[in-house]
Amino acid sequence: MLKTSEPARTDAVVVDGLRKTFTLRHTHSFKETFLAALRRKPLTTQFQALEGVSFSIKQGESVALLGYNGSGKSTMLKLISGVLSPDEGKVLTRGRVAGLIEVGAGFHPDLSGRENVYLNAAILGMSKKETDALFDDIVAFSEIEAFIDTEVKHYSSGMFLRLAFSVAIHTEVDILLIDEILAVGDEPFQQKCLARIRGLHDAGKTLVVVSHDLDMVSNLCQRGVLLRGGSIAFDGDSKEAVAMMRAG
Repeated sequence: MLKTSEPARTDAVVVDGLRKTFTLRHTHSFKETFLAALRRKPLTTQFQALEGVSFSIKQGESVALLGYNGSGKSTMLKLISGVLSPDEGKVLTRGRVAGLIEVGAGFHPDLSGRENVYLNAAILGMSKKETDALFDDIVAFSEIEAFIDTEVKHYSSGMFLRLAFSVAIHTEVDILLIDEILAVGDEPFQQKCLARIRGLHDAGKTLVVVSHDLDMVSNLCQRGVLLRGGSIAFDGDSKEAVAMMRAG
């Protein structure tokens, strides 16, 4: 029984009976398609990424989605973010959702860093007033102040990544989705990003993380959902989930 001083937390994410199938093409040109048809070879096959997956995440929880390549974890994250739509089932979220999934996907190479901060922040759901208030912090965090008015197409990959990271993790969100982005960039900046993400969680934000860095996710996340073949194989303590994954 919950104590009166410990009210039940509301669900931030509800995943109910999700199914997602992808069609994989085996030809890349008209000629290949014609030859495959003559030889009666299949032109496509169906890949079941997720099969009837259900779980919920409470507000303020930190959850790692674990699994080997092809297990469905990144697909699940994109379904939660709304980038993909399920074939069956539903995903419900409460509050503003932002994803560190394809960092910088909304950046335009011919615009300056300053202009791209406002553009990407708007894509992530922030108003101009909110971005104005956070602009100096975003630029300072990125450590590229001297280049903020330079066109992004002249940035190195590291500079681009720093600014994209900085915009995403300063977004005012309730649910933050993170997919492998911490595997990129130099170690000091990775640690800086991790510290910021931990700070967001300490402030009550909900985290859903996908990463192959098992030590990082077991320390960052309290709970682990292990996916195998598009279904849930384990849902519980993150360290137990990591141990199960390592055991194969």
